[in-house]
Amino acid sequence: MNPPENHPATPDSRVISVADLNRRAREVLEGAFPLQWIAGEVSSLTRAASGHVYFTLKDDEAQVRCTLWRNRAQLLPFRLEHGMQVEIRAVVTLYEARGDFQLNVDTVRRAGQGNLYEAFLRLKARLEAEGLFASERKRPLPTYPRGIAVVTSPQAAAWQDVLAALARRAPHVPICLYPTAVQGSDAGARIAAALRLAGTRAVQDSTDVLLLVRGGGSLEDLAAFNDEAVARAIRDCPLPVVCGVGHETDVTIADFAADLRAATPTAAAELASAGFHALHERLSLLAGRLNRAMERRLTHAAQRLDRTALRLRHPRERLREAALRLDHLARRLQTAGHEPPAHGRNRLDALRLRLSARRPDASRARDRLESLAGRLQRALRIQLERRRARVDALTEHLTHLDPRSVLARGYTITRDARGRVLRNAADAVPGQDIRVEFHDGEADARVMARRLR
Repeated sequence: MNPPENHPATPDSRVISVADLNRRAREVLEGAFPLQWIAGEVSSLTRAASGHVYFTLKDDEAQVRCTLWRNRAQLLPFRLEHGMQVEIRAVVTLYEARGDFQLNVDTVRRAGQGNLYEAFLRLKARLEAEGLFASERKRPLPTYPRGIAVVTSPQAAAWQDVLAALARRAPHVPICLYPTAVQGSDAGARIAAALRLAGTRAVQDSTDVLLLVRGGGSLEDLAAFNDEAVARAIRDCPLPVVCGVGHETDVTIADFAADLRAATPTAAAELASAGFHALHERLSLLAGRLNRAMERRLTHAAQRLDRTALRLRHPRERLREAALRLDHLARRLQTAGHEPPAHGRNRLDALRLRLSARRPDASRARDRLESLAGRLQRALRIQLERRRARVDALTEHLTHLDPRSVLARGYTITRDARGRVLRNAADAVPGQDIRVEFHDGEADARVMARRLR
């Protein structure tokens, strides 16, 4: 048997490895299929200890393996379950180690939410073009509302959040609830009806502002607040409307139509009661100033009373001193009356001689006075220069010790609502209102979180 002939290898017959083949296939797939949305049913779902999620996306005719990495799985607003109809945004790729065709999932949403979002964008564009969201149509909130109307479900947590916030900030303001469903097929029509009823009864119920609130949820859960009837009812309402629907990241058509958007139901209640809250803080500040002024006045009056009491003498004591003085003068008068006139004249002459002998020389005294005046002026000038230098040194030292010079270098002083200085991070309580003092003013803030070393 003859040995096989060895034919030279052509460029097209070059042998490659399996790893090289799979790598090239992956590059071709990722280049040919951009990031796109794919719909199907979740099956064979597995959650690894590492946090990655593996599942199969299928329909009636085919299926494909999918991988949802941990950093992406943590961002999902819901828990992915077996049998769930979803839409995934993924990249087509190839797992080179096993040669498996699969999808690397970027995000997942419930099936149908894409259509809901497109409908949301179309309605928003149409109402915006109509001018329904124009800023000039927005109405300001009353500073001190007589009453607050609330449109929400009485079973919702948002209603309890509003009650808690208003009880804390404006407990004297009456609240009128207009109950309505906030989720369901007919929720939009029922919300619009509740808004119209609140507007109709505004005068009767003495309400000046309306809160439209609901807790968070998916786009499907908030569909009632993306209803055109709700948006028009908000604009037709005679009361200014604050919309606090969902969480901070949730945005609905009702938010654009409302006169003011709040991030949460609690924030909506805080906006409605902001005037009372600011007034309460100002009254507290004025009360403190009044107390300090009264204390100063009382202290000053007490000091004046003490000084006056020291000068005050009983009339009996003054009369006794006057009587003693009168007796002394009477004795002197009696003694002077018994002295002979000659003796008085002699005494007067002796006194005159003594005065002549001791009469000072005015010219010498004047020269001495001028000399002393010059020395006094020089001494005063030297003393003033020394004192001025000391004052300058002390002023410079005080400037270094001035807390405001420290604040000007970027430091701040943090106080709580009662004006006490917060010296440690442990003294700050999340949610606590604080005041931060800079070198050129103050700012109010709130503690969001606390980190201890």
